[in-house]
Amino acid sequence: MAMATMQQGTVVDFDAGIALSAARTSIDCKLPMADSVMLATARTFEAKLWTQDERFQGLPGVRYHPALG
Repeated sequence: MAMATMQQGTVVDFDAGIALSAARTSIDCKLPMADSVMLATARTFEAKLWTQDERFQGLPGVRYHPALG
């Protein structure tokens, strides 16, 4: 089931616009750059970022669900 869900996604190019947006996001949200790349990419394509990473909790455009256990 997880594989079928992942195949519904779209692969996008990491371009200069996303890179600059990620840099701004990293500074504004105090996130590591790798996390900012994911969030900036989601925002660029008006997608929700689903995560269990508590660093994203409360950020616009993010669906945070704490890990069980």
